Amino acid sequence: MSRIGIKPIKIEDGVEVKVSTHEVDVKGPLGELKLRTPSTVSVKAENDEVIVETKRGGKQAGSDHGTIRMLISNMIYGVKNGYKKELELVGMGYRANMEGDTLVMHLGWTHPIKVEPPEGIKFAVKDTVFVEVSGIDKQLVGLWAAKIRSIRKPEPYKGKGIKYVDEIIRRKTSKTVKEES
Repeated sequence: MSRIGIKPIKIEDGVEVKVSTHEVDVKGPLGELKLRTPSTVSVKAENDEVIVETKRGGKQAGSDHGTIRMLISNMIYGVKNGYKKELELVGMGYRANMEGDTLVMHLGWTHPIKVEPPEGIKFAVKDTVFVEVSGIDKQLVGLWAAKIRSIRKPEPYKGKGIKYVDEIIRRKTSKTVKEES
């Protein structure tokens, strides 16, 4: 049995949770999220808590139990507070700006890279080198931050590229030439 799954989830003020047979709806001040639950778990909303229980035993039921509990917990936090990831553009001439909702990045190529945000995601640029990806869905925010980072990953010699603000890039030394005697 999952140790995380047995903990009840506290419903924060201003958040409304509706549970139907195989779906959980969470509404809050920032938006609304829905989650389809597998048949191996049951979800109950009682008083100010959400309780996730397994219907039948087995390895898959235990995995689903903890996963669904954390997904619902993340949904409740997301509709109340939101999530954000910050990226940094490192390199000479690397910069970003916003054109309406579109993120435009100049990353050393001959053309600028334009990224349109999907529904539920917002981009923001600070000081032309910091890009913030924000939204209410933790998975979607992480996915789009990773997609932006994958456009120009940091390279290990000079550290140029797009990196997370708290990421540490392991640097390599440049190759040296041995002199033959």
